[in-house]
This record gives sequence, structure tokens and C-alpha cells, in this order.
Amino acid sequence: MPRVTHAAARGFTLIELLVAISVMALLSLVSWRGLESMSRATTQNQQRADAVLTLQATLAQWGADLDAVTTLAQTRPIDWDGRVLRLTRRGSDASAPSVLVVAWTLKPGPDGVRWRRWQSAPFSTRGDWQQAWNTAAAWAQDGSGANSTSNGPGGASDVSLVPVNSWQLYYFRENAWVPAGQLPTVAANPNNPSGPIVAMPDGVRLVVTLPPGDGLSGTLTRDWVRPTVGAPKSS
Repeated sequence: MPRVTHAAARGFTLIELLVAISVMALLSLVSWRGLESMSRATTQNQQRADAVLTLQATLAQWGADLDAVTTLAQTRPIDWDGRVLRLTRRGSDASAPSVLVVAWTLKPGPDGVRWRRWQSAPFSTRGDWQQAWNTAAAWAQDGSGANSTSNGPGGASDVSLVPVNSWQLYYFRENAWVPAGQLPTVAANPNNPSGPIVAMPDGVRLVVTLPPGDGLSGTLTRDWVRPTVGAPKSS
């Protein structure tokens, strides 16, 4: 009678299993590190994009404030004392004309020094202007700084903007950029006895130093030219 033989089924040895498990573990580790690196890069790019958008919005607000500067009888449309810039500007709601005071300064906070903007409630009298003007100066002297928008009495607001190490201002006067300072008093005009105390300069140059971080860093220069002047005074 013929003999029937069955080939013995051969499985993996213990060493082969250990080698296979080691290779799979190594591949998993490499894949995880690759995914972690991609996730970190995506997060950093998003943080940088957010920081750049915030800076662009801040500079847009800066330009809008200067564009909206208005002159009232016996008031100052602009004032820079080396610490705070105060402006008298028109309200942004065209359907309800109003005037308000805005101020820009640097203030320290829990996350470092930041550029901050204060805005008064709308007003309609010169007495209200004087009060808002004085409040803006007092706000700049206050060393506290919160990180979020805070609404004060009567609708005043204080907004924390972008990190800034330092800033400087220059005025364009008599065909030259000069360090911003106290503007000369406007001579009395018999035809306009209720004119402003000082006149707006033809241009304002902003120079800010941005700290290293998620967004842009280094020195940034932004020129604003009074709309009625015409061609820009510098590139």
C-alpha cells in the first residue's frame, strides 16, 4: 500500500517574529515623528499668518484714524508728547456724525509690551472734547495693560494690539521729515477766529520695532500723507 506523507507546515520562528515586530515599531516611530513635524509646521504657519493679519489690521486702523482727523474750534487735532499720540477724529458712522478722541501708546502687560489704542465715546461739545483729551493722556500714564478689549463708561474702549518693542514718530514739515514734537500754535486768523489751535502736519511717519515672534520682526516704517496734500512725500 502506498504511503501518504504530509509536509509539515512551517511557521515563523521566534527570532523572525521579533525582527518583524521591531521593524513595524521603527516604521511607526518614523511615521509618528513625521506627522508630528508636519503638525508643528502647520501650527507655526497658522500662528505667523494670524500675527501678520493682526499687524495689517492694526496698521489699517492707524491709517484710518489719521485719515479721519478733523479740526474743531480751539482744539488740537494731533498731539505727540513722546509717549502717547492723541488725535481728534470723525466718527466712522456716516449716518450719525460725531467726533471722538483716540490715543495710541505702548503699555506693558502679562505677555510683554504691546501697542494699544484707546477711543473715547462720541461727543459733540468742546467741553466733552477737553475731558476726552485729558482722559486720553491719563490713560497713557496708567501702567496697567489688559490683553483684551475693555469697554469703559460711556462707550470708551481700550484695545490691546500687537507686540512692539519701541516706536518713533516724525512729521513732514517744510519739505522734510523731522522728529515729531510740539507743533507751533497757529497764528490767529481774523477770517476764522474759531480755528484749531495747531494745524495737522503734511505727513506722519511711523517707525516701530517689532520683537522676534510668530509674525514679522525688525523695524517697520509706515508713511501717512495728508489726503489734501497730494503726491506722497517719500517712498
